[in-house]
Amino acid sequence: MQADNDPVIIAARRTPIGTRGRALARLRVEELASPVIRAALKDAEAVTGAPVTVADVILGNCMGPGGNPGRIAALAAGLGHEVPGATVDRQCGSGLAAVLDAAAAIRAGDRRMRVAGGVESASTAPVRSVAGVAYDRAPFAPAGFSDPGMLQAAEDLAARDGISRARQDAHAARSHARARAARDAGRFDAELVPLAGLRHDDAIGGAERLLPRLPALFPSGTLTAGTSTRIGDGAAALVLAPAGLAPGLAIRASAVVGCDPALPGIGAAGAIQAVLESAGLDLADIDALEIVEAFAAQSLAVLDRIGLAEDDPRLTADGGALALGHPWGASGAVAVVRLFSRLVRAGAPAGTRGIAAASIGGGMGIAAVLEVVR
Repeated sequence: MQADNDPVIIAARRTPIGTRGRALARLRVEELASPVIRAALKDAEAVTGAPVTVADVILGNCMGPGGNPGRIAALAAGLGHEVPGATVDRQCGSGLAAVLDAAAAIRAGDRRMRVAGGVESASTAPVRSVAGVAYDRAPFAPAGFSDPGMLQAAEDLAARDGISRARQDAHAARSHARARAARDAGRFDAELVPLAGLRHDDAIGGAERLLPRLPALFPSGTLTAGTSTRIGDGAAALVLAPAGLAPGLAIRASAVVGCDPALPGIGAAGAIQAVLESAGLDLADIDALEIVEAFAAQSLAVLDRIGLAEDDPRLTADGGALALGHPWGASGAVAVVRLFSRLVRAGAPAGTRGIAAASIGGGMGIAAVLEVVR
């Protein structure tokens, strides 16, 4: 499946993810994104052996503040006024969508390097209103379509699929245990850019021991605060280059699909199936998966649909969003940073493959197949 013009990710960094209202709460989106952009570019210069010229900065972002955070972050990172910027909103898939947009520009023939990723400051996101009436979120679907909130959608999915409270608790506990082990072993250190005194994701282990005792969020329901990811502040940045540079992750295939807006949590399943078909691969050909865990029930529903065991060691081997946190617009890019660390930084041989994927509010899914090049 190797292609001569597949772009390659040669550097990948992220901030620690801070739970909304905690350590990173005072940092605006550009203050989160610009340090990781600078760190990723420094890493890229070590690969190329020369200063990197950036053609564009493309960042995913969901909740504002508007004003094109991609461009603002590029300026804040000191890239110069001649470097443009763009912002992508595909909700929880925004960070991965930004990476794929940057890859598409390189694949189309513009061989200049690009920075792509995502950023979200849930803590500083503005309050939105219409005619003076505040609202929590914009609609994910128009009138006439089901448009559940994400908590309700996850609860409905758990009931529809018969996903028990015990199974959800076990899935969340596994995510925390893996993340704690990775943190203690230093497996996050090389990808992190500490900010505001925060050196590690602050949600790791926070709810782990409380899981069996937490009350359900809905009467007679199974969802709890512990089986729902923590809303987070954070950013991730990756440097994409034309084929020929190594080591890195080549972007071999990608897919974006739609699904029923009433069941937004299953979108990643359709995207993973589509990207495997596009790449001519089976799940057995994949060595590592990073699927954004918005909720334990939602994550389990995806795994059931693609036929992957929930304790498969290839899946979020260092813990997922249930333990690390979920900075909406950045999470898809965080998944790619995690694959970069698990595969490229860890010394996996050329040809090792990974998948990054996310389900998306409004009923969508996004996925990419990436392959180690050396």
